[in-house]
Amino acid sequence: MTPVARASDPTVVAVALAYFAVVVAISVWAMRRTRTASDFFVAGHGLGLAALTVASVSTSVSGFAFIGGPGLLYNIGLGALFIVLPASVTNVLGAWVLAKRMRLLGEVRGLLTVPDAIGARYRSPTAQGLSAVAILVGVVGYMATNCLAMGYVLDAIFGIGVGPGIWVGTGVTLAYSAAGGILAGVYNDVFQGTLMAVASTLVFGHVLSIGGGIGGLTRAITPTDAAFLGPWGKLTPLAALSFFFVFGMGALGQPQAVHKYYMLRDVRQLKWYPLLKTVGLLLVLLLFFGVGVAVKALVATGLLAPLATPDEATPTFLLRFTPALLAALVFAGVAAATMGAMNSFLNIGAAAVTHDLPVAMGRRLGNELRWGRVSTLVIALAAAAIAHGSGALVAFLGVFGWGLFASTTVPALAIGLNWEGATRAGAVASIATGLVVTLVLESLAYFRAFSFPAGVTGTAVALVLSLLVFLVVSWLTRARAAAELDPDVRVVMEV
Repeated sequence: MTPVARASDPTVVAVALAYFAVVVAISVWAMRRTRTASDFFVAGHGLGLAALTVASVSTSVSGFAFIGGPGLLYNIGLGALFIVLPASVTNVLGAWVLAKRMRLLGEVRGLLTVPDAIGARYRSPTAQGLSAVAILVGVVGYMATNCLAMGYVLDAIFGIGVGPGIWVGTGVTLAYSAAGGILAGVYNDVFQGTLMAVASTLVFGHVLSIGGGIGGLTRAITPTDAAFLGPWGKLTPLAALSFFFVFGMGALGQPQAVHKYYMLRDVRQLKWYPLLKTVGLLLVLLLFFGVGVAVKALVATGLLAPLATPDEATPTFLLRFTPALLAALVFAGVAAATMGAMNSFLNIGAAAVTHDLPVAMGRRLGNELRWGRVSTLVIALAAAAIAHGSGALVAFLGVFGWGLFASTTVPALAIGLNWEGATRAGAVASIATGLVVTLVLESLAYFRAFSFPAGVTGTAVALVLSLLVFLVVSWLTRARAAAELDPDVRVVMEV
């Protein structure tokens, strides 16, 4: 029988240490090339298409997809796939409605952040500052997702416990984020995304081999939980479609992805971006589906006890049912993707604190590079503390962060850069609506004080309300639209 991994298995530990050595080497190289705020926040606008695509895939999946995703699928069935089904559509939409305009606007105005683009579009420091606050809140929530995921991964590798794993993983990520900024993150993402695509494909093949193919897995699950394999899983149709809506439309407002459009060296290469990113996502999300279904089948057949928490699905499967080397590669890949996403969020959050908020208040900081590094430290510690103290599932924190970004950014940015009738008042009102409604509804749901019928998520309601507010207020204030649009921004929107 092929040997399987255990916590502190020498093979797993050795591969993990080798991975960390590569991260350190890339980070030292990036630190030597990071001399300005532009280098720190947007990689000096010098990325090629391949690096941009792989980095974007790595950031998009992160710990939410590799830890929270399989756990969510194990818990609610195939309905969890409605989170990832929109991927190909949204990649095309992102390149079509945002990428070229963001890159050109960044070049024309010298922009560094997503709130920069919102401020430029509406000629509004208020809109820029409010979007920065919303992004900062979402960053801390999404960072907590990845901190918690990292805790599970490092506990599985070294057997140190989830709590210590959170702090160790955060510390390692913080070291290269503060030193090399987004440049370190992007090129670590290239390494990490490639590793994860290979590891995820191998895991899916292993799942099929031990489960007797898709047919064998289906036959194992059906007698005990037929609803798991239904088109909606254990969700109601409305709940599944609300996931599809939030993760479909919401992809247009995810700053960790949108921000990377600034970094592309040649905007003409964007025509290949949707295809390349979709293929990359399909490869890495094989683990999302494969592990979730495999663990459910193993529990159904009695080969595995029911999990104490869904987030244990990936670590448990890797440690007990895969060869040690494969487990080691996947753990390294999951750690890689998680740390890459954490780096992106730290960079975005630091930019909100040191660039966007001061610009909104009319008092720019003198040394954005130095204060960016300080802000990185503070945000990382806050996110790790939330992850350590909340006990929330990785999937919950991920949905919260994604939904908050969507409800506060999609209307003002994705629609605003494509509709000349959008107004400053509409943007400010929609951002405020998304921020308040998401925080209130998700907090009530977390404390089980209120939930919508049929399993509809608070984030879906917040996104709908934000879109409606944006359209209605823009229409009511439409007389101001032309005066609020600068000529250079109008030209970019017409390209």
